Amino acid sequence: MIWDIVIFALQAGLVFVVSTALFDALHWILHRWESSTNPLLRRFSSWHWVHHKFLGLDMQVNPAYARANIWFHILPEYLTSLAGTLIFLLVFPWPAIAVVVVVRTIMLGMTLREEGLDYNHMSMDRVGGQQGRLWVDNNYHAMHHLYPHNFFSSFTNVFDLVMGTGCQIAGRRFLVTGASGAFGTAMIARLQNLGASVETAKSGVDYAPGDYERMDEKLARADVLILAHGAIKDDCWNANYVTATDLTERFIAIGSTRLTPPEVWGLGSEVEFHGDLGLDWLKDYAASKRAFAARARDYYRSNALIYRHIVPSAFTSPMGEGKMSADTAAGIALFFIRRDFRYVPVTLTGLAVLNYFRFRFFQKEQPDLSQPAE
Repeated sequence: MIWDIVIFALQAGLVFVVSTALFDALHWILHRWESSTNPLLRRFSSWHWVHHKFLGLDMQVNPAYARANIWFHILPEYLTSLAGTLIFLLVFPWPAIAVVVVVRTIMLGMTLREEGLDYNHMSMDRVGGQQGRLWVDNNYHAMHHLYPHNFFSSFTNVFDLVMGTGCQIAGRRFLVTGASGAFGTAMIARLQNLGASVETAKSGVDYAPGDYERMDEKLARADVLILAHGAIKDDCWNANYVTATDLTERFIAIGSTRLTPPEVWGLGSEVEFHGDLGLDWLKDYAASKRAFAARARDYYRSNALIYRHIVPSAFTSPMGEGKMSADTAAGIALFFIRRDFRYVPVTLTGLAVLNYFRFRFFQKEQPDLSQPAE
């Protein structure tokens, strides 16, 4: 009996997820048709854009488009998902299909009663940094209304996960520290190839520990801050911890009044997992990286920003040889980031994957050894 219930729930869940992804695929196609040479396809696309007029780029609902939004978005979404649900009658017993149809119909009725307003479609003064991904929430879906050519998933993130449409790159403004380093250089090239606007900041020129005012204009212009600077021996506490956390805090403060949360990509290391291995020359580097990871976990959980923690295996750079090139590391990182991963393992050893559990659940606060003991 229990096993039958489990099978039934799995069938209904699969039907709901797949039928939802079918509408998300249609949604993606409608946006692609925006630039079609076929006038009929452009007309279909323009009908869908009524939905984006109903909830605009300013994340405010325009009631004037409520009725058109019902006809050109809500009903097509329901009918497409319903068709995708009924197809499963060829595969599964009808009761599981019937449950999904009933759930979708109830959801439609509730949305019609509210004239198109639901949990994912309401006015917002600020989009939060904590965004549901496995199950899409209002903060995640708001990103689609802010960046209409990405974030297509409507209930589950299956479509964005498969298609790599879970992060906006093109047209956004990136500020990269450590731009002359191997990873920073590779990341800049890849971002520019994807249509991003990139600005750089250099330690000792644009900022220094305790001296960040020169960075304010660049931080104010940026949508995304990438912390790609660091050191393994010389002054590694300032490079890996002090300036990284100070710049992040300053970027959060500057972006606190924006509609969209500021976004930070921080470069971690597998040393977070294995520590200094008893090597004297690695102690300060490991401690500084672990200290930053402890702060990064707070950023990861914060609603004030979108934080992504990139943890690569050793890659070839002026700091030493690695098993992968910096360009490969940047490419793998972007593969995961475009699928909206917040913890980004870039690894050949597998240690970065294991480090996820330490990063999220088991790491301890590290002493700030950058300050001299009293």
